[in-house]
Amino acid sequence: MSNTREIISYIAIIIIGILVAQHLNVVVSGSMEPVFYRGDVVVIEKTDFLGLNEINASNLNVGDIVIYHATWYPEPVIHRIINKGTIPDGRVYYITKGDNNPGPDPVPVYSNQVQAKVATLGNTSLIIPKIGYITLWIRGL
Repeated sequence: MSNTREIISYIAIIIIGILVAQHLNVVVSGSMEPVFYRGDVVVIEKTDFLGLNEINASNLNVGDIVIYHATWYPEPVIHRIINKGTIPDGRVYYITKGDNNPGPDPVPVYSNQVQAKVATLGNTSLIIPKIGYITLWIRGL
């Protein structure tokens, strides 16, 4: 009976680890410095996690930091919303910018492109500093 409990415990730990890992994102560039740096890990809330909407991508606010599928870059981008609008057909769009970049991103971001939002506690982004460097090294970034 003890072996069964041990196996169940290991399975539970693995499942919890996988679920937690799905809510972490490694920062790969310096575009959001000084809020977070390359190699930091941010805690995220997803627009679609196993069919659950943890956040509503059409109801984000100026100041929120989002991860989105960029049309101008091959990898997901993590930048701050600096403006929000609605086009005549009712679709919401966002103007985003890296805090460390001189200007906004080249094209608007529509809510269907948003994958996640960086979780906050009060006004502070939830960050685990520097532990993502090993991931960057493994990926050759």
